Amino acid sequence: ETAYQKVEVLESEIFGRSLVLDGKTQSTERDEHIYHEALVHPAMLLHPGPRSVFIGGGGEGGTLREVLAHRSVQCVAMLDLDREVVELCRRHLPNHHQGSFDDPRVMLAHQDAREYLTSCDETFDVMIMDLVDPMEGGTAYLLYTEEYYRIAKAKLKPGGILVTQSGPAGLLSYQECFTTIRNTLAGVFSYIAPAQVHIPAFETLWGFTLASDAPLASPSEEQVDRSLAKRVTTELKFYDGESHRGMFALPKFLRTGFQQESRINQDANPVFMI
Repeated sequence: ETAYQKVEVLESEIFGRSLVLDGKTQSTERDEHIYHEALVHPAMLLHPGPRSVFIGGGGEGGTLREVLAHRSVQCVAMLDLDREVVELCRRHLPNHHQGSFDDPRVMLAHQDAREYLTSCDETFDVMIMDLVDPMEGGTAYLLYTEEYYRIAKAKLKPGGILVTQSGPAGLLSYQECFTTIRNTLAGVFSYIAPAQVHIPAFETLWGFTLASDAPLASPSEEQVDRSLAKRVTTELKFYDGESHRGMFALPKFLRTGFQQESRINQDANPVFMI
């Protein structure tokens, strides 16, 4: 029990070592690469050359690991509220972070991301929100609101891209928060690109939303593969050109759900995941 949440690191025959916060699986050794590659690389590749990156959350270090694989990256500010979670992950989830916390390009701080962005002078090419879900009484629900996205947008450099994990995207759960997050971002940014991918440990499709005031390109499979070969230092296990195409090819129920969604997530009226 930390000051903010209940933390468990579990060993599973199927999924390997896993991080569970407040009873919800965050990532597992077996399939964390799907989540972290899907969250990080589309936004990073759609930017022409990201040098400065902000990460909100991301305690396991998997998101940090993928960001640092980009040759162009010069500095990363990672804000995770819970120091104890990060220290537990450092010790017990080495296959997640793979030493990324010790990279000299990283500035790691343990404070509220919103607080930090409100007061800092830095601006960023890419901002990645690898946050826990927006649960009532949780630590992160105010990092999914219109007000927060305006704070974040003010810290983006021209042409900058924000991406956030957006909760479950399956047929029975996409309306919990995915459609609302997408709708909220659409009121703040000029261009929005939702995506989805299946995460086995989550037992459902999972949503991500990219947002920018610059047009978000739709690269071909070949363009994605060429960019990865040129810009990324590691061999990815999930994400490539064909996977990119599949992530952004949304099923009809999601496209319909986005069209029908009218809710906007606001500080005074937040939408919580069930």
